[in-house]
Amino acid sequence: MTRVRRRRELTHRTCLKAIPLDTKPHRTEQDFDNTDESREAPARVRERDTKPDEAGLEKAEASPPQNTGLLSFPKRHPYWTAAIALVFLLIIAGVVIWWLYARQYEWTDDAFIDARTVTVSAEIAGRITEVAVADNQHVQPGGILLRIDDSDYRADLKQADASVAAAQAEIGNATAQIEAQNAKIDAAQRQVAQARAALDFAKAEDQRNRELLAKGTGTQQQAQQASSTLHQDQAAYDSAEANVAAAKSQVSVLQAQTRGADARLEQAKASQDQARTALSRTTITAPVAGRATSISAANGIYAQPGQVLMMFVPDEVWVEANFKETQLDLMRPGQPVDIAVDAYPEKTFHGRVDSIQAGSGTAFSLLPAENATGNYVKVVQRVPVKIVFDKPPDVLLGPGMSVVPTVKVR
Repeated sequence: MTRVRRRRELTHRTCLKAIPLDTKPHRTEQDFDNTDESREAPARVRERDTKPDEAGLEKAEASPPQNTGLLSFPKRHPYWTAAIALVFLLIIAGVVIWWLYARQYEWTDDAFIDARTVTVSAEIAGRITEVAVADNQHVQPGGILLRIDDSDYRADLKQADASVAAAQAEIGNATAQIEAQNAKIDAAQRQVAQARAALDFAKAEDQRNRELLAKGTGTQQQAQQASSTLHQDQAAYDSAEANVAAAKSQVSVLQAQTRGADARLEQAKASQDQARTALSRTTITAPVAGRATSISAANGIYAQPGQVLMMFVPDEVWVEANFKETQLDLMRPGQPVDIAVDAYPEKTFHGRVDSIQAGSGTAFSLLPAENATGNYVKVVQRVPVKIVFDKPPDVLLGPGMSVVPTVKVR
């Protein structure tokens, strides 16, 4: 219907164009003669004028309109086109450069400052008399942290010293007696030697007198006198040997006493060392350089053995980074690391990979995962990596502070 309507409108316009507007009302004879021709002329004109328009209309309707705005944009705006193309090239180049740069590094935000914190607790019972540090105060190695009343422990040490002195005196007395007995043994042995010589001489005299008596050249009196002397010398010799044996027996007793005194001395020395150690524990010092924190001790509190009095954080800290197991393929000890600490965003610290834990973090947790239950779901595990600083940080870093380490693996 629309096409027919448009054709009618086009035909009407053509007819209006074919009829001259300045036609005068008067006619000539020639006009009358040409009436038939004049009647047929407008029809032919209408036909001639209408056909081209219909053909154009059909052509216009057959070919849909084309949007040539985007195609003509580069010709009409060459500079804008060049700028857009340059921006696209820069974006592509930036993506390529970023990929080439990013593939050289592995990073994680699951990382924290770590340290071997020390729990400072009382090793002996006693009343605290002095807390020598304040909260978060820095202390050098051997610096005094707190003191416990030492009066009882000093008395125990003095008693132990006295026990040691008594044991040493007992040993000294036994040693002197042994030396005296050794002198007696020496004298008794000399007497034995003399008695032995006299006995040998008496035996020879007795034998000679017996022989003389048997030959008739000796007297009975001389033989009896020689026999008596022999018996006396034998008795003297036996007595000297008995004295030597008695002296040696006394020395054995004294030596046994000395061994007992030595044991008591060792016991007294052990008690002395224990008392000295207990006395030294009344003063608690810093094991290494660090800071005292979380102090719960106060003057006048009675401390029990094992009671936690404060925490001590050493100056030596490192980074414990929990990398995904898929990030460890190219990671090795010694690789450089850039460390960003959340507390100090304007600073970047440098370190290196120290070691990689032999196992995931869950394997050493309090309740390790049990995957043999039939409902196993594979999850990418995290493996702790220890990262140390190239030089001690010049800022305050404590355990638990968040960091972002970036390891250069290529």
